[in-house]
Amino acid sequence: MKSTKFILGSKQLDQTLAISDWVCWDFCRMLAGYFVVNPVKRGRSPGGEPVMPTPIPTILALDFDGVLCDGLVEYFQTAWRAYCQIWQPATSTPPQGLADRFYRARPVVETGWEMPVVIRSLLQGVGDDAILQDWKAIAQRQVAADGVNPADLARAVDGIRDQWIAEDLENWLSQHRFYPGVIERLRQTLSSPVHPIIITTKEGRFVHKLLQQQGIKLVDSQVLGKEIKQPKAATLHALLQTVEAESGSPPTIWFVEDRLKTLYTVKAEADLTNVGLFLADWGYNTKQERSQAQTDDRIYLLSLSQFAKDFFTWTVH
Repeated sequence: MKSTKFILGSKQLDQTLAISDWVCWDFCRMLAGYFVVNPVKRGRSPGGEPVMPTPIPTILALDFDGVLCDGLVEYFQTAWRAYCQIWQPATSTPPQGLADRFYRARPVVETGWEMPVVIRSLLQGVGDDAILQDWKAIAQRQVAADGVNPADLARAVDGIRDQWIAEDLENWLSQHRFYPGVIERLRQTLSSPVHPIIITTKEGRFVHKLLQQQGIKLVDSQVLGKEIKQPKAATLHALLQTVEAESGSPPTIWFVEDRLKTLYTVKAEADLTNVGLFLADWGYNTKQERSQAQTDDRIYLLSLSQFAKDFFTWTVH
């Protein structure tokens, strides 16, 4: 069987459509011919490890930030500019040490609007540990106290990125780095029967620009970004349902994510019990979260060296 990259020809993604409307395009029919049903069996081995005998996925769903790309430097610079735009501090120079504190707090950020709020909270005297322990409540209190709207914050963050890209694309790109080996792994996957899809809370257009710099051009249907406006669990659900309806049998989806809470959300969905779950230990997570993943009955803790190897090694500990 020849390798398949699932090019959609002239079809273009209308970003106003929900995933359930467009994911059933012809690429689903193309995928259907390659899907082999290998249900993921849950439970534990006698040694206590999660059991997942399926040797290979048919769809590899990847988070972007914290799995493929490390954008901490860009995050802080964008967050600081957005903070200055919204809160208008006396100086446009960030205090010494603020960036390092922001980097430590990065695991709590789920979507972009939270980034300037992390900076605001730190500068308001909220401790690093408190942010790691109770961020959602802190964020809600902070935006309420300041009378700011998450939607306005999101527009500020995206607008700053758009302006930066328009004025100096090379400089913006240089603020990111891809984790060692992940680009080569993605290239290998694109040349295999496994179909890679990126599911991210980042705007899809930013993902495309970063990957294109590395010589990887994905079609729009392979990058499911913030613009689809739904949780990752809902995206996986829609993908599973549509492909199963088209092919007559469910695909085997493996999902690699660096946020443990996101994996817990997927795990809690009854119709996603056959999705393989992997926590990227090189991403934006804490030591405590990695320890929790190691004892979970479905979630695998995945190292960067394993990610670069054959799929069968991902479930070997």
